Order: sequence, then C-alpha cells, then structure tokens
Amino acid sequence: MNKIFCYLIILLSAYSCFSDKNDKSPNLPNIILIMADDMGYGDAGCYNDQSLIPTPNINRLASEGILFTDAHSPASVCSPSRYGLLTGRYSWRTRLKNGVLIGYDETPLIEPGRNTLGSLLKESGYETACIGKWHIGLNWPVKDGSILQDDNNRWQEDQSIFRANERSIDFTRPVTGGPGDLGFDYSFITFGCSTSDPPYVFIENSYPVTVPTEMPPKEYIGLPGFVPGLMDPEWSQEEVDIIFTDKGIDFIETHLKKSPKSPFFLYLALSSPHIPFLVPEIAKGKSAEGPRGDLVYLVDLCVGEIINVLEENGIVDNTLIIFTSDNGPRKGANGHKSAGNLRGYKANIWEGGHRIPFIARWPQKIDASIKSNEVISFTDMFATFAELTGRNDIKGGEDSYPLLNAFFGEKIEKNNEKPRVFHSSKGLYAIRKDKWKLIEGEVDSSKSINVKGQLYNLDDDPYETRDLWDNNPDIVNELLVLLNRIKQGELNE
Repeated sequence: MNKIFCYLIILLSAYSCFSDKNDKSPNLPNIILIMADDMGYGDAGCYNDQSLIPTPNINRLASEGILFTDAHSPASVCSPSRYGLLTGRYSWRTRLKNGVLIGYDETPLIEPGRNTLGSLLKESGYETACIGKWHIGLNWPVKDGSILQDDNNRWQEDQSIFRANERSIDFTRPVTGGPGDLGFDYSFITFGCSTSDPPYVFIENSYPVTVPTEMPPKEYIGLPGFVPGLMDPEWSQEEVDIIFTDKGIDFIETHLKKSPKSPFFLYLALSSPHIPFLVPEIAKGKSAEGPRGDLVYLVDLCVGEIINVLEENGIVDNTLIIFTSDNGPRKGANGHKSAGNLRGYKANIWEGGHRIPFIARWPQKIDASIKSNEVISFTDMFATFAELTGRNDIKGGEDSYPLLNAFFGEKIEKNNEKPRVFHSSKGLYAIRKDKWKLIEGEVDSSKSINVKGQLYNLDDDPYETRDLWDNNPDIVNELLVLLNRIKQGELNE
C-alpha cells in the first residue's frame, strides 16, 4: 500500500507541475488571432491613456495577459502584412514589391504547397478557420471564352480593364488558391478590403454565397478609398464585421459540439477601422474621435463577443487570444493620436506605419498585466506556433524567429539583435537590429526620405526625430550589408 500511495503522490505532483502556470510546456491551447484593419498603436486605451476611443474589452485582454510595446507588421499596408503573418516570410520575396493587391487579375500570393499558420496547425491536430478579410489573392473562375487581363494596377486612372475582368467572372463557380487550399478547414472571407474593394460579396468555403449583380448605391460613390464594383443585392457595408464575428462564434460553438477534446484555430480578420468609415448603429457616436473611432469601438465590441463565447463555454483558461492590427493607422481626428507619439502613419516606413498593438492572453500560462519590450514581428508567428506545437521540423517560415517564451514575459536571448525588415507602401525598406533602425534611401517624389537614407537610435529616440546617418558610418555600412544579404535570400542568423 505504501508503494502504491507513493506512486500516486508522484503522479499527482507531475500533473500539478504540468498544469501550473509556471510550466511553459505546450499543451495545445485553442488559438484565436483577431486582427483589426488599420488600427494604430495609440487607439486602444491600454496603449494610450489619452485615447478618445473606449476600448474596454481590448484593455481587459491587456490587464489579463501580456502587452507588447515593440511589436511590428512586416509592412505598412495590408496585403504584404497578411502574407507575412500567414507564411513567416517577407512579401517582397514575391511579386508584390509595393502597394497592395486590387483587381480580379490578382492571383494568390501564397503558392500551392507553401505552409501557412493554417496548415501548420491543421497538421498539429487543430480544426482551422479563416474568417474575414483575405486580400492576398485568389484565382477567379471565368466564363467560357473569357480571360482575365493584367490591369497594371491602373484601376484609378483607367478602369476599362477592371470592368472587363469583372464582366468575365463566373460567380457561380468556386475560387481557388484561398484559405481552403492553404490549410483552413472552414473559411468565410471577402476577396479584398471588405468595405472598399469589389466584389462586395462573402465567399464561404470557396463559393460566393450569392451572385453579385448590382452596382453600389450612389451614396457610396466617391467615399474615401471606395472602388465601385459588383455588389450582393443584400450587402450592408455597416454590418460586415458583425457578420464576421457571428461566423467566428458559430465556428467555435460548432467545433465544441463535435470535437470538444481537440483544439481549434480561428483567424478572425476584421475590416474595421478601414475606410470608408461606415458605422453600424450599435457603434455610432461612441467615440469622441468621430466615425473612424466609432469603428475602433466596433472592433472592441467584436473582441468582447469572442471573450463572451469563451466564458460561456468554459474554455477561457486554455485559449490563447492574440489581438493585433495589420499595420499602422490613418491619422486620427479631433486631436486623437491614432499612432500615439510615433512618427508616421499607415503606408509610411517610420514606426507609426508598422509598430502595432499586440496583446496575448492565455490564463493557463500567461500571467496578468505583463508588459514586454521584446521586438516581435508578424513573421515570427510561424516559428512561434511551430514551437508551441512541437513542429520545429516543418518547412517554411524563412523569415521567422521562435518567440514562444516572450509570450510568457521572458527575455529571449539576443532576440532584439536579430534583424527584422520592414517595407513601406512605396517599396522603401527599413532594417531593425537592436537599438538601430536604418531606412534605406532612394529617390522619393514626396521628399519624405532623403536619397542617402536615415538612421535612428530607437532606444534614445523612439519617435525618430534625430537622423544619425552622418554620425555613424560604421553602423550604416553594417546594416546596409545585412539588409542586402537578407534581400538576396540569406537566412536571418
């Protein structure tokens, strides 16, 4: 009896250690990654106590988890950032050297066979879902005898090719090259920016849910960023994120009913607060910033709905929620500092273009109210999720570093010395290593970057006010050589 008793004590002690928050070994949590669209470093109250926008649910995540102060998107606009998140690879290694994808001719950026967060987690036993804005290309089916032409990204100056391509699409047939072909079991998406890029129709598991047959109402024409194109007759610009969130909740609840003992991964890519700033009634007037701030408030409401479904189903403790944004914000209104005190905004190469909110909560493993100044990038999520699931052998993620312990508030040895590369909408490169950030110069018609480049010490000057290029030739040369090596395809070391 004594031997049996001692054996039971040993087993219970082992179980207690594994279940303890101090034990950081992976036990396959549910994972929910919520991404806002154009939400800035200074929008949420937990990052900016002077914010004009109420964000109680995002603030709650921060108070119950870890808030990163030096997190980044690999680019300052959406298509390349989403590519980097899903693949762990810089988008400029693809055909997308600047700007974003717009138009039916934009085929998938992610080639067949490349691993993504979806395929990585699916192969690790997760049921996976992609819900929301996709914006990294699809293969559209065309009507018999039709072909899609390259519009040379001139849709703003000459929409004739864009219109001809739209008339060629067969919306009754499935699209390919999307989430279903890249590791996601379920998907409910829009092709591009949900409220500004045609077609204005949801795509569920590769099929448009309806055939878009109408052109937009006259009141939409001329709205900032809005591209006219075919629209679902029942389409509501204001309800897009509410629908995405409901679909996310449906996915969670359906999974729990059929597979309660297996984990799930939900990538929920919201469309707010992207232009054209059309606000549903539930969020109107909730922000002192105005319509854009109201849409940030809507994002917070969506986060709250996801939190609620986890609580209602008793799965809070072993669910890792990550909240972030795809890139920096547009400039705030009424004195609101949407990028905090950072320099620049969306599309820029300065910090305001790519330093983003990034919060993680996992009550079983992450202590409450932690702040981390570890440098992290979207590209690091591939290697980090591989580390979490024990899949360090998986191929892909060429530009990704494993940072799982950073989620637990730990310092990662020499992490901030590892180079990260950032990219602007116009194709400008920046490289960050430790305290130094170098912006590679080139002729820029806006004169916002001088020809030679810029160098900043972010430890002393996080707001990039003092260009130190001329004072530090050795640092400049070192970083330019390193940037060129990375561009040439050499792995980060």
